[in-house]
Amino acid sequence: MEYQRSESKRAFKDQLYEQLARIGKALASPHRLELLDLLAQSERSVEELARETTLPVATVSQHLQILHAARLVDVRRRGRHRRYRLASGEVARLWLALRRTGEAHLAELEQLVTTWLPERRHWPALSIDAALELLNTGRALLLDVRPRDEYASAHLPQARSLPVAELATHLSELPRDCEIIAYCRGPYCVFADEAVALLRAHGFRAWRLEVGVPEWQERGLPLIEERSDFSWQV
Repeated sequence: MEYQRSESKRAFKDQLYEQLARIGKALASPHRLELLDLLAQSERSVEELARETTLPVATVSQHLQILHAARLVDVRRRGRHRRYRLASGEVARLWLALRRTGEAHLAELEQLVTTWLPERRHWPALSIDAALELLNTGRALLLDVRPRDEYASAHLPQARSLPVAELATHLSELPRDCEIIAYCRGPYCVFADEAVALLRAHGFRAWRLEVGVPEWQERGLPLIEERSDFSWQV
């Protein structure tokens, strides 16, 4: 009898970890991690993800099928069109936890930033608390420099949408008597870096927010979200 109970426990543990391994297997691809990072900003079609990642549509579709099979993304169908989104807030937090674990244990990540983003040495990024302190004084303008569809999906309160690709043509509309805080998709997105570099080159007092929408929401801070029954919040 004791032997049978031991066998039963072993079978349970084997099946338990086999199910959890589905998540690990789905995450074991740099392309699929990038897809999760993009979907943390807003839902997207296969074609949109292919353009962002410069991967063939068929390749992106295959990666999405793997993520969907592991229940990490959901798909919404409208006729022949499909749009993908993170399955829940837990998936967003899983992605953030994975990234932070890498930051804590992989010195190579810091070296990559030093090598590819050397301009960050010239000005520090603002933390959430520092940005909130500035915004609460009324002496700062918050710019969301991501594409407009991402802004429409969810953005920080008080933020004005001004994609980095359009920034140069709207400099005359920006106030010069306050700080400008630019944010994009998170710490490894360069849109905010490009925006700050351009703004500072034209005499503005500009700063990069060190986080994006997922990290802001993780802190329990409010967002302005597109009304949808497909929200990944839990």
